[in-house]
Amino acid sequence: MIAGNYNPGLVALSVLIAMVASYAAFDLGERVSASGGQRRWAWLSSGAIAMGFAIWSMHYVGMLAFVLPVPVLYHVPTVVLSLVAAVAGAAIALYIVSKKTMRHIDTATAGVCLGGAIVSMHYIGMAAMRSAAMHHYSLSIVGLSVVVAVTFSSVAAWLAFQFGRSHQGFTLTKVGAASLMGMGIASMHYTAMAAAYFVPGDTPVMQDTVEVSTLGASGIGMTTLLLLGTTLITMSFDRRLQNERLLQRLYGDLQEREAKIRRLVDANIIGVFFWNADQIVEANDAFLHMLDYGHEDLASGLLRWTDLTPAEWRDRSERSVAEIKTAGSVQPFEKEYLRKDGSRVPVLVGAASFQGSSNNGVAFVMDITEQKRAEEERERLRQVQSELAHINRVTTLGELAGSIAHEIKQPIAAVHTSANASLLWLGREHPDIAKAREGILRIIQDATRASEIINRIRILFKKGESEREPLDVNEVIREMVSLMGTEAVRRAISIQTTLATELPQVRADRVQLQQVFMNLMLNGMEAINEGNAGGDLTITSERNSDGLVLVSVSDTGVGLPAERADKVFETFFTTKPQGTGMGLSISRSIIESHGGRLWASGNAERGATFQFTLPVEHVAAATT
Repeated sequence: MIAGNYNPGLVALSVLIAMVASYAAFDLGERVSASGGQRRWAWLSSGAIAMGFAIWSMHYVGMLAFVLPVPVLYHVPTVVLSLVAAVAGAAIALYIVSKKTMRHIDTATAGVCLGGAIVSMHYIGMAAMRSAAMHHYSLSIVGLSVVVAVTFSSVAAWLAFQFGRSHQGFTLTKVGAASLMGMGIASMHYTAMAAAYFVPGDTPVMQDTVEVSTLGASGIGMTTLLLLGTTLITMSFDRRLQNERLLQRLYGDLQEREAKIRRLVDANIIGVFFWNADQIVEANDAFLHMLDYGHEDLASGLLRWTDLTPAEWRDRSERSVAEIKTAGSVQPFEKEYLRKDGSRVPVLVGAASFQGSSNNGVAFVMDITEQKRAEEERERLRQVQSELAHINRVTTLGELAGSIAHEIKQPIAAVHTSANASLLWLGREHPDIAKAREGILRIIQDATRASEIINRIRILFKKGESEREPLDVNEVIREMVSLMGTEAVRRAISIQTTLATELPQVRADRVQLQQVFMNLMLNGMEAINEGNAGGDLTITSERNSDGLVLVSVSDTGVGLPAERADKVFETFFTTKPQGTGMGLSISRSIIESHGGRLWASGNAERGATFQFTLPVEHVAAATT
């Protein structure tokens, strides 16, 4: 067996190359993971070449550090093949460590690929040796070198991934980790070198071989260090350039956001002010004009939003401040502010604190004076409409006074007759108690009937707020048919009803619905009397295809105006000399306020039909 020795200088150089290469691997992993698109692939390919060349150089410098007493040459094609193996293993490892996540299987894969590449490169490099000394291997030590290579490669891949996620530059931690990894990689090489032993042999074929001197080995090592240094410097500049671009982009985004906020503030679409504790530090013109303050008041530093809040609104404002401190914002709510002259302005206020500070923030204020006036006007119009509806009911009942009086007179006359009959039965020599009892029962029935008529009329005369409740439309129709029955007889009109069974209830105001029926029925009766001495008034109820309750009131009168059927619903439009023109208009308003629709159409032969729809009770409840 031929004994050799190591050149200490070249050994130290190989270890230094391993350490620098490890540090470069950590930086390359960070650069590849931080880049995207073509830059990512550029760093991956150039990094694989630099890393592969560094690993190859470290091993060849380590091999050249081993000096044999016989000349040693190297087969160039085999040397190149070992370099290709190193570059391929480095490329796969860099690709894995640059991914967004790295599982245990990824770490193991990277370790096997890189460790396998290092082992292959080393033993291919050993196979490139050409000398009179033949080398053989101790299989147990070869196996140990493989284990050391895969283990340290796995640890290197995991460290490269961790440092790549931190995006840090030069750190002592990274230097320490690179030093340990360099020692580990070097130990793998020298373990593999220990697996080889040399014995005398025949002179090999020297074709395509070169001899590398100690100076040449030093040159390879220094060139590698220069390449790695250039790579590290390039990565440092690239990192700095990328950070500067990122800062420029962030600064640009910040400026753009500030410009958008400034445009919002300066647009004066709504009032905006910035606050610090209870002090208003900045406000736009819309807010200042809203409260009749000027910029000089704002500059004085004495403008506080707490002083602008009336006493009765301060509790609500304090709850909003507490909500901002806990949640960071408060949803818009209504309140009032005090103007400079002491008058009040109703506003809608929403506010939010700045991130990281609950005592600083921005508030958005909308003047809702016009909305409040509109609400008041709508309420006034609603009251006027209610008054008109009441007047319409009273007027209509006035027109029916004779019929109503007759309707009430009938049960009263019946009571009188039954009372006299009962007295006669009781005044006999032998009183007929049974007959008298029957008479008294008829008195009770007729009195109840008169009371019901009076109650229905009293309800129609009642003036008050709308009270909606579940109602049976058929029941309301029957009540109105009973109330209008005498009037119909007086006018020689027959009232016919076709009412659907199991008709669902509607949510409606009974009095208002009775008013609609009264208007439509009386309107139909008057239309009939204009053309004939008598006629038919037909009322039907059903559920249409849309699931709504549909009611129709059809007459055999003179029909609708020729110019436009819908004109009859216009306020103050009437074809009757004594008409007010409000009945049908009010009826349509009532139906529409209940979520329905009222319309009219001419009949095929004669007369007109008025129809309206109402949503059933559960649908109406969901929309109110």
